[in-house]
Amino acid sequence: MEAFFVFLLAVILVALILNVKSTVNSHFNTLQKTIEDLRKELRKLQFQQPPVPPTPPARSVLEDIVASHTTPVQKPVPVPEKKVEPVKEPEPAAEKSTPRPPEEVVPVPKVISTPSYEPVPRKPVPAPKPERPGFFERNPDLEKFIGENLANKVGIGILVLGIGFFVKYAIDQDWIGEIGRVFIGVLCGGILIGVAHRLRKTFVAFSSVLVGGGIAILYLTIYIAFHDYEIFSQTVAFMLMVVITAFAVVLSLGYDRKELAILSILGGFASPFMVSTGEGNYVVLFTYVLILDGGMLVLAYYKKWNIVNIICYAFTILLFGSWVGARFDGENTSMIAGAMIFATLFYLVFFAMNMINNLRKRTSFEALEIGMLLSTTFFYYAAGMVILNNPHGEDFKGLFTASLGIFNFIFAYALFKSTRVDKNLVYLLIGLVLTFISLAAPVQLEGNYITLFWAAEAVLLLWLSQKSGIRLMKLTSVIVMVLMVISLLMDWGQIYLGENGDQALRIILNKGYITSLVSLASIVLTLILLKSETQERQEQVRVYKTLLTFAGIALLYFSQLLELRYHLAADGFSYEAQNIIIGVYNMVFIAGLLLAQKKLPLPQEAKYAPAVLGVFAMLLYLFFYQGQSVIARNEYFLDMTSATGFVFHYVLVAALLVVSVLSLREIQKLESFNQSSQNIYSWFFVFFYLFVASAELDNLVVSIGYSTPESLGHILTQNHKIGYPILWGVTSFLLIAVGLKTKKKHLRIISLTLFLITLVKLFAVDIRGISEGGKIAAFISLGVLLLVVSFMYQRLKKLLLADEVSTKENDPEA
Repeated sequence: MEAFFVFLLAVILVALILNVKSTVNSHFNTLQKTIEDLRKELRKLQFQQPPVPPTPPARSVLEDIVASHTTPVQKPVPVPEKKVEPVKEPEPAAEKSTPRPPEEVVPVPKVISTPSYEPVPRKPVPAPKPERPGFFERNPDLEKFIGENLANKVGIGILVLGIGFFVKYAIDQDWIGEIGRVFIGVLCGGILIGVAHRLRKTFVAFSSVLVGGGIAILYLTIYIAFHDYEIFSQTVAFMLMVVITAFAVVLSLGYDRKELAILSILGGFASPFMVSTGEGNYVVLFTYVLILDGGMLVLAYYKKWNIVNIICYAFTILLFGSWVGARFDGENTSMIAGAMIFATLFYLVFFAMNMINNLRKRTSFEALEIGMLLSTTFFYYAAGMVILNNPHGEDFKGLFTASLGIFNFIFAYALFKSTRVDKNLVYLLIGLVLTFISLAAPVQLEGNYITLFWAAEAVLLLWLSQKSGIRLMKLTSVIVMVLMVISLLMDWGQIYLGENGDQALRIILNKGYITSLVSLASIVLTLILLKSETQERQEQVRVYKTLLTFAGIALLYFSQLLELRYHLAADGFSYEAQNIIIGVYNMVFIAGLLLAQKKLPLPQEAKYAPAVLGVFAMLLYLFFYQGQSVIARNEYFLDMTSATGFVFHYVLVAALLVVSVLSLREIQKLESFNQSSQNIYSWFFVFFYLFVASAELDNLVVSIGYSTPESLGHILTQNHKIGYPILWGVTSFLLIAVGLKTKKKHLRIISLTLFLITLVKLFAVDIRGISEGGKIAAFISLGVLLLVVSFMYQRLKKLLLADEVSTKENDPEA
């Protein structure tokens, strides 16, 4: 009975094969009939074309040529000239726009026929790439899709299951031994592949499905023979599966079906698990995966099947990533070396796999392919950093990062020389080069070395961009320059202000100051290179130069300030002395800006920025540095500290006067502002100079008259009540003299205002508690000065009145 069922099943299989053959023949006959019908239709179309009369096309061509070279034909219509023109000028018939008799039309096609049809065949404009149609657009007839496409796939699956059930039944009944069972499996797979080969020319899709089923049966048979029956050793089973995978790749190329390639790659990656014994030999596993990926690389060279690349890529990442996460031992140096070798080989294979077909066919790269290249590179970099994240590989992280950048650079340079390569790929590789070269510094180096590396890289990238014309390098140079500034600020915090601030640093020859100088040199060299920049818009270049100029000025200021402040604190200077010396530096720096502002590449809007800084420095002296100078003076005379702060305050005042004079010269150039503001700047500068003079008079009197600590307050009080009125009165006199001489009314007004303030102070405040000698000196000096001023006004009264009208026209500052 069981034999009967076996025989019945065999008959069904044969009937199924015969049915398939008959179906194939019927379809073949239908196709033949369709081809014959198409041939008949083509013959009919060929016979219908000759009866078209030849003269109308010739005349239409002639009329087109005449209309393109001359004026419209309607104007020269006079009848009497028809007889004259053919006799005198028979040849240039096309030049005259007059209509010709029928005799002249005949020879024209002979002359015009060749040139007239040359411009007509134009090169077809490439149509935009159509969007991929949807499922229902590609398969409008669902019945046909199910019958011709879906049914064969479901059928082959059922057939494979049926054969499997039959073999299982035969095995359960002990009809077939272990070797026979394996032979049946191999035979069934071979039969399916053979049938598919017979049908490959007529039914490509159906035959490819049969091939896929045959390959699946072969994989399953070898797995059972190794795992359950132990007929083959692990090595033999492994080699057989390699052969099956290679055979499947060859078939996918022969059938030109990516489904077969997908099946082969799935079977290939399933093979290690099928023949695995649990030993965990990563060398054997990754060698096999590498061979499999190499086969897919060969396939990628001939076919652009991105889905195959993605599947291969995903399984490789899954296998290698799971091994690194679960089995990798960072203490085993041989395993570290092996892991890096396999990771590098995988990277090279997939790097080539994602671009080899495009390079071969010279086609552009799509977003998916660029994304695959990027992910391949960064997955490899991430794997390498994980493998090297141990005491044995820590020192090689920077070298690994730089090596990855160098590899991409070599490849990008080779492709850049070729004009037939998609430039998007070149720019992508250049971007990877710049990324990894920039990352190498923070990965391998520490602290200020990162800043030094980025400072050199920013200049080098800009120079290479100008030489090569690659704009991406220029953009990267800007980014690296920003990173350099940020890194420098972090270095300053660690060296001068952070935990490392207590360590002894040599003057100038220390890592903080040298890093600052190199960063400044990078900005200066960048500004020099930007002078010859012609590839970018000048407006963008101007903005970048302005930002670099301001950044360079700020870095120069703070680099010197931090160095000075650090060593002043380290050498034990008092707080007031430190502030005064730093104030001297501030004044000298601002004076340098005022002197060099014409050479600085500042925009027109920031032309008077140094003058504004000068005014700010003057206010800073009034509200801060003067107080520090008074404290330094009192502490020095009271023997509380050294004379450093008090002595340096004179240098501070001298530098401050230079800054104020330079700022005054710049502000005087603002003629429109000064006229609208009634020369308000003069009031500020006059009273500022008066304040400085009064403060220095205090220092002079204390230096001359100081004897005991108790006398300091008395000396200052007497100076404020006697010395100030005399100083202010002399200042008023000098102002009015200058105002009368230069015919500047606002100076005379300031002088009289100062006289009024002096008199009010003298009679309201200073007259009480003043000594007799001081009272006599103050009153006599002020009285004499007022009389002289009155005499000068009386003497020059007529001159002043005569010049009052002309002053506004000739002297806009009056």
